[in-house]
Amino acid sequence: MKVLFVCTGNICRSPMAEQVFRQKAQEAKLSVTSESAGVSREEEGNPPDTRARKISSARGYEIPDRHAQRIEADDYFDYDLIFGMTDDHVRTMKSRAPEGTGRKIHLFMDLVAGKEGEDVPDPWYGSLMDYEYALDLIEEGVDSLVTKINRGDVI
Repeated sequence: MKVLFVCTGNICRSPMAEQVFRQKAQEAKLSVTSESAGVSREEEGNPPDTRARKISSARGYEIPDRHAQRIEADDYFDYDLIFGMTDDHVRTMKSRAPEGTGRKIHLFMDLVAGKEGEDVPDPWYGSLMDYEYALDLIEEGVDSLVTKINRGDVI
């Protein structure tokens, strides 16, 4: 199974989600791969945000050196599940998705019972506490995703 996590510029939330998922899936011995992308080209080629790296590292998630990229048409075919961090990301992706691929796109927090319809807010303009909060939500969503995959109960 291939999973893609998507945010705006691919420098904060989606790289955090990609790495949290990689580590938790590996711990659970799941045969999955993950990547991340953005809906925008505004950060294309840039490294992950230093605050996202700092907060992630403090929790044991080392975001590897990588460069921001935008989701491309082939990605809709290549990935089994695509998760947007906000409803706006989901709408944008669904509007761009090639025919027959829109069913793969989901709001990330819809994975968590009681948090359906919620966004993982963009911490970019906030404080380190905002990054902590985003990572809290990401961990919660990833835990639920890993559980669902283990049960064979994936969307």
